[in-house]
Amino acid sequence: MPPVGTAPAAITPGATPATPAPALEDRPSAERLAARVLGLLMPHRRAADPELDARPEHFPLQLAQLTKFIAAGEPIALTLPGFPCKSPNPAKVLGHLPDEGERLSLTFLDGLCAEIGRLYAPGARILICSDGHVFGDLINVPDDHIDAYSNALTSMIAREGLTHLDTFDLRAVLGDLPYDEKRARVHARYAPSVEELREQVLTEEETLRLYRGITRFLTEDTVGFTGTRSALQRECRRRAYGVIQRSRAWGELIAEHHPHAVRLSIHPQPAGTAKFGIRLLAAADAWTTPWHSAVLHRTGGERELMRSEEAARLGRLVLRDGRPSHYECR
Repeated sequence: MPPVGTAPAAITPGATPATPAPALEDRPSAERLAARVLGLLMPHRRAADPELDARPEHFPLQLAQLTKFIAAGEPIALTLPGFPCKSPNPAKVLGHLPDEGERLSLTFLDGLCAEIGRLYAPGARILICSDGHVFGDLINVPDDHIDAYSNALTSMIAREGLTHLDTFDLRAVLGDLPYDEKRARVHARYAPSVEELREQVLTEEETLRLYRGITRFLTEDTVGFTGTRSALQRECRRRAYGVIQRSRAWGELIAEHHPHAVRLSIHPQPAGTAKFGIRLLAAADAWTTPWHSAVLHRTGGERELMRSEEAARLGRLVLRDGRPSHYECR
């Protein structure tokens, strides 16, 4: 638009006039476009309040973050902590490396960014913040398995041509320090105290739900425990506090390194909070993730996450590149 008082440039005779830009009042404002972008995420929301008929206006923090990116004409940055490592329970998963569950989930996330790009030209990128090393010692997964999983995940992103995704883990922050030292540093700088968490478990429904969910996962994923069932539950309740401490610490570290990014979460989240819960694949349980399960391809084309032992009863095992990938209904 020319400065006030400047005559518009003359059109060369015989030339085709350029399509005029829409009047300012007809252009979507950054706020309206942010709401449309958020609307693309809404069908995939993993909600802690499923009874809510959620609309973009229920997420003022995310709308404000998106609006800033759009007003600046910058690509939208989103962070997603997750994709840590496979569960150590062989009844749940097909091995310790990424498989069809991760491939489908990453493809979905990349496609979501591409969909945003069709609406908003600068597009969007998702940073996968792999958190396996942050609490690997608490979930009894060795660091070499976590390294192998993370490296294979990065290779999968490149092989599948998922150009809207990047990865980030403790190696990007603390280099080649021993993992125990990395964990200790992150915990000391960012983790809340156990006393704080105990108070939140007693007073906050969301923290209580998270604590119970992690305790359940730890109980299911502990193999070879020789004590009683009650002793195992006590041990897992103790470790659950540690996992939450480290997860909170990792979230704070990510926020420090990527302060303006829209924060996604693989856990169910209520509307109006700092994180937007995102569902990666269909599953009967809202807490099920690709790294705690296997994929079953149903005859109608649906893909569902479930325990590997259950999927094995319903389908045949499919290999990809010589490794177990998923199950297909017989």
